[in-house]
Amino acid sequence: MINIYERSPVINWILLAIAVLIGIASIIYTNSLVNRILFQEERQIALFAKGQEFLATAEPSENLNFLMEEIIASNNSIPVILTDEKGNPIGSRNLELPEKTSQHQTFLLEEIAKMKKEHTPIVLTLDSASNMKQFVYYRNSSLVYQLRYFPYVQLTVILIFFTLVYSLFSYSRKAEQNRVWVGLAKETAHQLGTPLSSLIAWVEYLNIDENVEKEVVIELEKDVKRFETITARFSSIGSVPALKAENIKEVLEECVNYLQKRVSSKVSFLLHIKDDEIPVPMNKSLFEWVIENLCKNAVDAMNGVGYIDIYVSHTKDDKGLVIDIKDTGKGIPKSKLKTVFRPGFTTKKRGWGLGLALAKRIVENYHDGKIFVLRSEIDLGTTFRIILPLFDAKS
Repeated sequence: MINIYERSPVINWILLAIAVLIGIASIIYTNSLVNRILFQEERQIALFAKGQEFLATAEPSENLNFLMEEIIASNNSIPVILTDEKGNPIGSRNLELPEKTSQHQTFLLEEIAKMKKEHTPIVLTLDSASNMKQFVYYRNSSLVYQLRYFPYVQLTVILIFFTLVYSLFSYSRKAEQNRVWVGLAKETAHQLGTPLSSLIAWVEYLNIDENVEKEVVIELEKDVKRFETITARFSSIGSVPALKAENIKEVLEECVNYLQKRVSSKVSFLLHIKDDEIPVPMNKSLFEWVIENLCKNAVDAMNGVGYIDIYVSHTKDDKGLVIDIKDTGKGIPKSKLKTVFRPGFTTKKRGWGLGLALAKRIVENYHDGKIFVLRSEIDLGTTFRIILPLFDAKS
């Protein structure tokens, strides 16, 4: 059967591949740009060092003023520290020194330690006879650091943008689907109204006829009542259901008794519950729908032969109620466990696979509970677990 709800992953993979290619191209280009800037900065520092060396050894002249302005002073971005041969700072450029003069020496020594890790210092020979030297320490400019992190910032922004667009698109698509389903459900309820009224009249007629067995009429009345309930369910889809305290034992017994006579006689329902009165806030009509869906799926999974055990207990903190519905059917493959509640999931040749999706919505959205597959083994059966909050008179 074609699943009309499952979205093809091809588009998602294409978009992901495009995003990855954009990211890789951006990183490669930025790294290439950074390498070129680094090369230019190294040349500039080398020229700066030569200028410092020449300035220290040359006689004063107008050419020195040109050297100061065009070579040394032109370095306005690369942090540089000039030290003597013992490593004591003599001067610096492009560094934000602390306001207190007493902290300058400590700050410059810390910067020298950082610069050593980035680049080998340039040695300046001031006097070949006395072997007098100075050292130029430097590190990359702030522009290099900004460019290195720019592609990652860019990718983060793109990712956030795509996430927002995808979320808005998904929300819009789901909202549109919901409007379609709500309209379809209400139209179905409207169409069922006419035959339902006719059936009610026929049941009343059979009640008068003494030749018809009363037991048959009673069962027909139950089916008509169920028909009314189903019609009311479809009619109320799209609106927030009202919850009230219901005794879970009575609700489950009513469901089991109704289903037992309408499924294979080779299927046995066993209800395991100790307490006679357990109030739970619920919309009875909708919750019965959940139980019916789970039980009918179990009957199909067992091919009409087996046992369905319903266990009712309290959570460890006694604030919730646990309902386990266990069958002896064919089980669910592990690869399918995460998709059983998605619209369109079905193992049957007929049906649209909406039962479990609706059950999840009823339990979690309307009853503030949880529903999930507790365990499932191939050819041994499946256990679905429902957790509901208990009735609190104060709340």
